[in-house]
Amino acid sequence: MFMNPLAPWLLSFEATRIGMEAQAVIALRVAGMAGLWDTSPEEMTRMVSEKPQAVVEAIQAATHAALSGHSADKVMQAGMREIGRHTSGNVKRLSEMGPTRHALLW
Repeated sequence: MFMNPLAPWLLSFEATRIGMEAQAVIALRVAGMAGLWDTSPEEMTRMVSEKPQAVVEAIQAATHAALSGHSADKVMQAGMREIGRHTSGNVKRLSEMGPTRHALLW
């Protein structure tokens, strides 16, 4: 079982990307709550209900990688990939909504 010597760096870059995307999602959702970003009314429920599903998918991916005999860095990468899929999807979806008409009048 060979571990890539650059794995800690690659994992930290992935964690940084996920963190930055999560902050962007928070900012867009807060702007939506303030009426500055055109989000759907279901967005407030979605931001709570999506987290357990994302965690379950990350645990399943990491467990599958571990049980398949992958190294620790590959196990972590598998779990982080699922979380990153959710954060990048949220950023893409929310950023496409755009500012509200009210925000453009300021």
